[in-house]
Amino acid sequence: MNNQKTANKIDRRSFLRSTAAMGAGLAFSPIIGRANAASADTINVALLGAGAEGLVLMDACRNIPGVRFKAVCDIWTAYNQKRVSRMLKAYRHEHNTYVDYQDMLDKEKDLDAVLIATPDFWHSEHTVACLKAGLHVYCEKEMSNTLEGAKKMMVAAKETGKLMQIGHQRRSNPRYIHAYDKLITGAKLLGKITTINGQWNRSKTACEDLGSPRNAQIDQATLEKYGFKSMQQFRNWRWYKGLGGGPIVDLGSHQIDIYSWFLGANPKSVMASGGIDYWKPPVTAIAHDWYDNVMAIYEYEIGDRTVRAFYQTITTNSSQGYFEKFMGDEGSLEISEASGRGTLYREAWVPAENWEKWVKMGFIKEPVAPKEEKPAGGAVLDVRESPKPPSYDIPVSMEGKPYHQPHLENFFDAIKGKTKLNCPGEIGYETAVTVLKVNDAVAAGRKLDFKPEDFEA
Repeated sequence: MNNQKTANKIDRRSFLRSTAAMGAGLAFSPIIGRANAASADTINVALLGAGAEGLVLMDACRNIPGVRFKAVCDIWTAYNQKRVSRMLKAYRHEHNTYVDYQDMLDKEKDLDAVLIATPDFWHSEHTVACLKAGLHVYCEKEMSNTLEGAKKMMVAAKETGKLMQIGHQRRSNPRYIHAYDKLITGAKLLGKITTINGQWNRSKTACEDLGSPRNAQIDQATLEKYGFKSMQQFRNWRWYKGLGGGPIVDLGSHQIDIYSWFLGANPKSVMASGGIDYWKPPVTAIAHDWYDNVMAIYEYEIGDRTVRAFYQTITTNSSQGYFEKFMGDEGSLEISEASGRGTLYREAWVPAENWEKWVKMGFIKEPVAPKEEKPAGGAVLDVRESPKPPSYDIPVSMEGKPYHQPHLENFFDAIKGKTKLNCPGEIGYETAVTVLKVNDAVAAGRKLDFKPEDFEA
């Protein structure tokens, strides 16, 4: 019987490994006769990092058939680990809990994949170890807080042949895919893209330092073992150099990734300005290492033109939230992961009939005419003013799914050999290069150039 169990396990793991390597277009056939009576459709998963982002990933996975959590690992046993473990038990996922990831990898022999949602400075070590243990890896962005760490991840993925998905979840968002495939590259409704604007603005209350219950503290020895000087630093690691990458990484990384995706190119230069202008004593008890705001301008070379892309993130005001706007000579696209935002605006000089066929084909919805606005105080409109363009909404939604679910579905389908990853390490690395350079530009106080070889891991 023990030999039969071993054979079943090897067959199943070998099957998942081989189908993932073969790529898209293959049918997935369950292995019959597995010792625990589950089919090979079941993917056994570990959650490494059970904080706020780990909880988001775990919750999104609940809606994906065949995903079974077998292990949870987090150093904050009294809160993070306890909270997620309690929820998994309620969802009837039988699992073990761990503090040290090596202990988990040593003891858990039936895992297929791991979701890594630890602080950025742990991503490289955790990912490399899990890949070498034979697991497929879903690693939250940023891929790493250093390019050296990201390169190690790339090497491990190549050497092991395991899948590595980076958590830029917009890459699997159906509205973003529709916008890129149908509107930008298909119908070419924007014409030539010339300018990009984007932002992620957060209110003061959303950016205040996190505290922790007095009866649920991590002991000092454990904190230091895992790279933290204090509970304050553990709870607010994103603000500290060496642990996180600052707001441009936490917030901007998602959106700047879309800049390069939709343009089909990496930037040639970046300039940026930022500072610790607000989050310092007496507003906050402990001064932050990373700036609390940044404004950056990228330059892209696209064929016969230069495209300039502006991005800002601030942590004191939430005006207009977060979005990306792509402006071309024939139209504009404003899109956001939030609240189903996705609208195209046709430039007034472009004949309406040019877009009518795309409405009939279902690429965009029927246009909404702009409201007529009369100048205030009896003023006369300047002849140079352009008329407001009509708007066309994108007819694609998330259908009630959590933001991360499609990206996780893509990851698990790739493990089964049904598709390819939407954000493999190669893409994650290019985005890391693009985003981390902003911090260098802020420090240098001048424009910095990219070389093509910078984007090669």
